Amino acid sequence: MSHRRSILAAASLLLLGNLASRLLGLVREQVITALFGITVVNTAFGNASTVSQTFYDLLVGGAISAALVPVLSDYSGPDDRNGLGAVVSTLLAGASLILVLLVLVLLAAAAPLTSILGATADARNYSLTLDFVRVTIPALFFLGLSGVVSAVCYARRLFTFPAFSIALYNLGLIVTVLLFHQRLGPNSLVLGLLAGAVLQLIAVVPGLRGIPLTLTFDPRHPAVGRMLRLYAPVAAGLVVTELAVLIDRHLANGLGPSSVAIQREATFLVQLPLGLVASATSLAVLPILSRLADDLPKFRQTLATGLRLALLAIAPATVFLVVFASPVIRLLLERGAFSPSDTDITARAFLLYAPQLPFVAVDQLLVYAFYARKNTLTPMLVGLGGVFIYLISALTMIGPLRFGLSGLILANTLQNSLHAVVLLVILQRTAGSLQGSGVGATLSRVVVAAVVSTGAALGVQSILPAPAATALLLAYLVGNAVVIAVAYAGVLHLLGEEEVVALPKLLRARFGAREPDHLIA
Repeated sequence: MSHRRSILAAASLLLLGNLASRLLGLVREQVITALFGITVVNTAFGNASTVSQTFYDLLVGGAISAALVPVLSDYSGPDDRNGLGAVVSTLLAGASLILVLLVLVLLAAAAPLTSILGATADARNYSLTLDFVRVTIPALFFLGLSGVVSAVCYARRLFTFPAFSIALYNLGLIVTVLLFHQRLGPNSLVLGLLAGAVLQLIAVVPGLRGIPLTLTFDPRHPAVGRMLRLYAPVAAGLVVTELAVLIDRHLANGLGPSSVAIQREATFLVQLPLGLVASATSLAVLPILSRLADDLPKFRQTLATGLRLALLAIAPATVFLVVFASPVIRLLLERGAFSPSDTDITARAFLLYAPQLPFVAVDQLLVYAFYARKNTLTPMLVGLGGVFIYLISALTMIGPLRFGLSGLILANTLQNSLHAVVLLVILQRTAGSLQGSGVGATLSRVVVAAVVSTGAALGVQSILPAPAATALLLAYLVGNAVVIAVAYAGVLHLLGEEEVVALPKLLRARFGAREPDHLIA
């Protein structure tokens, strides 16, 4: 019971942080396009920010869940402060050294990097991208350290600091651009990226409080070797993932000049709920799973709680986006060169992506379950198999079946959905069956609640079609979101879904006058 309530509280907090970062991320994009438009400036900034983000993902991003949190969790007990201090001190020193060296190497290779990004066709684009790359590369140092410190926070179950750190990154960029765009012009963008990276690091530093840090670096510490062994397969998997993305883009480009743009905008809508639900649930559960890896009954119980929460959260978001895909896209994107016909095309593409949403929502949690048991090889091998499934299905659908871009999207949906199913089968064979854990019962209740809420939403849509005015459209979508949420939660409550019944009491305890002891890390 304590673990279930702790997970629910942590997931709720991370959900709020992810929501804040997503909303500010949307504002960030609106500010950039409003001030600089879809021009070479915007393109150059996107190219430059890709460099720091790519190397962050390869060096730190993938290591957080795969290696850092599982290993740090072993040292994060209240009786082992000195052990945690030694590991964190070594980790911070080593990460700082590697990041400084990497920044220097990337600065020296700024020109070749700009060429690799494909910015050589236009002289203005190349010049701006090169300048932006040189300014943004140092942000990698702050982003990398913030990722390491965030892993420490997750391992200690201090979720508040990392939950809102990315929101502060977006806020720093927005404020900097608004304050300095008239004086600095396009350079305010890269200055804002640097400011956001610094704020992201500052946001998580309080998570180090109470750890006895020292100026030591011990690469022979057992924890270092364990982290490297755990991360090696993940790094290989990331390379495979990036290769799959390149293949997907290559195939899409062969289907028409607008195919990649349609995919990008449709997947933006897909990632919106996944960034909220999957990340919040998975990061809330990972530290507890890591501590229970050798206690399989409690491990399965905790994993089942995470799976139930992910299914409960993703279903209403899926219902809302499927029913109101066109008005949502119209509200967020339909302006300027993005026409009503583009809205229709993007909505149809999203509906082909949408069936994977519940699968991907639990997929990240299943991957983290393997990571918690110090097994990073199996997810990598399953991911590699997924790439082959995608290639075979994509080539079949766009070749003999002639489904065009729709076939490419369906291949992606098939790949991601099967990835979750295969991981679940393997996990149950290695860690034991989840039968009797309540996952099946929750899934049944979720399906019933989703059907009822879909009916309610379709009923409202048939009586009140989406208005044209932006303000009215926003109110219309918010109102329908409330209708879906009320109908969905009401059905679950009537069916006796445990998490829904317990949520009001937990939120009162979490944000009320007294915080329960089991929520204090």
